[in-house]
Amino acid sequence: MDKPWKISRGPIAATELDVEKANAINSMLIRPVGVLPAKPGDPVLPFAVGLFNELRPLLKPEAGVTTLRRATAAYVHCRRYYFASAQPDSMRHNIDGEPVDPLSAEDRLVAQKRFLSLKQGAKAEAPEPAPVPPPVLNKNEQIRAALLRGRKSTVS
Repeated sequence: MDKPWKISRGPIAATELDVEKANAINSMLIRPVGVLPAKPGDPVLPFAVGLFNELRPLLKPEAGVTTLRRATAAYVHCRRYYFASAQPDSMRHNIDGEPVDPLSAEDRLVAQKRFLSLKQGAKAEAPEPAPVPPPVLNKNEQIRAALLRGRKSTVS
């Protein structure tokens, strides 16, 4: 597995789960972006290098950058995204979904290895629900939570 694949599987169609992840990203933005699938069957498009920096200015004021980063990571670290990136004819796409340049052989090989690893991991064991990390609180929210905890213990 030292060489990238030579035979293309064609466009990799998004599943319902891929669309849910894409919708989570789009819901944080002031407008939907064309690089994400809108419905099952739409192609999964590898992102152009630096695309996250183009997403950040589109972030709604009430949405956090960290939340956007996590949602984007969940999308790009899934099996179908790696599969789409590993194809010999895979192209990187801009925010509007237009192809901008081909993936390098090195990037395709990394995607291929990660895809195969995820595929074998899914076969080896039943998926366990991932633990939900606690929400990231800013300093004001941490102080407020501490004060509320103190108030509840004195009231009870």
